[in-house]
Amino acid sequence: MRISIIDAGNFKLDGGAMFGVVPKTIWQKMVPADENNLCSWKMRCLLVEVDNRLILIDTGMGDKQAEKWQGFYFRHGEGNLINSIRNTGYHENQVTDVILSHLHFDHCGGAVSWNSAKDGYQLTFPNAKYWTHSQHWDWAINPNPREKATFLKENLEPIFQSGHLSFLDKLENSFHPDFEFLYANGHTEKMIMPIINKNGQKLIFAADTIPSFAHIHVPYCMSYDIRPLVTMEEKGLLLEKIVSENIILLFDHDVVNEAAILEKTERGFKPKEIGNLTNFL
Repeated sequence: MRISIIDAGNFKLDGGAMFGVVPKTIWQKMVPADENNLCSWKMRCLLVEVDNRLILIDTGMGDKQAEKWQGFYFRHGEGNLINSIRNTGYHENQVTDVILSHLHFDHCGGAVSWNSAKDGYQLTFPNAKYWTHSQHWDWAINPNPREKATFLKENLEPIFQSGHLSFLDKLENSFHPDFEFLYANGHTEKMIMPIINKNGQKLIFAADTIPSFAHIHVPYCMSYDIRPLVTMEEKGLLLEKIVSENIILLFDHDVVNEAAILEKTERGFKPKEIGNLTNFL
C-alpha cells in the first residue's frame, strides 16, 4: 500500500464561521486571520494505491466555477488537484475509485470538470466509481436552506448522469479489506470518515469533524455544522477511539499540519506528535 497526500490548493473562509461560538481572542492564536477576518485553509485529499486500485479521497473545489464565484474564496497557494496527482507519479485516468467524504463544494467540486469545449461537464476521473452515502446523496440533491449554497448542481448532476455513482452503504461486500468507514451527522448528513489500515497502523480521514489541529478541543466546532451538539458528541467518541487505537489523524483543512498522533490529558485531547504524514507512516 502507498498513501500520498494530494494538495488541491488553499482558500479562505471567515474565521468566526470556522470556530462557531469560540471567541476570536482564543482561536486567532492558533489560526491567524487577515484584515477581513479571513483565515487560510487547505483542501487536502488522500490517494491510496492498493491491490491494483487507486483510491482518491476528496477532490477539493475544482476550477470550473466562474471567476467571480472563485473570488469569494480567495484561492491561493501552489496546490492543484491534477498536478498533485501527477507529481506523485500517477495520472487521473488511473484512479479507480473516488470517495467523497461529503458533497460540499470544497470536497467534491474537483470531481467534475469542464469538457474541452467548455460547453458542458465531464468526470475528472473518467475510469473511476464515485462513492458517497445514499442518504447523504438524497440530502444533497434536495438541499435544506442552510446548505443549499454549498450543494451545487454542476458538481452533482454530471456524476449521476455518468452512471458512475455508487453508494458505500449499498455494498454487499466490503469496499476493501484495508478500509472501514465511520459516518457522522453533525457537520452534514452521513459524512464519510474513511479509516485505512496500512500494515496494522490505522489512519483516519476525519473530514470536517476535526478539520484542523485547532479543532481538536471538543467544543471547537464550525458554524457550518448543521447539528453542532451532535458534532461535539461524535467528536468526543472519535477522539477516544483515535487515542485508544493509536490512529493517525489526518487534517483535511489545516494549512500547516497534515497529521497528528493524539493523547488524552487531564485538560482534554491534544497532539502528542504533529507534522507531515510521512513522519508517522
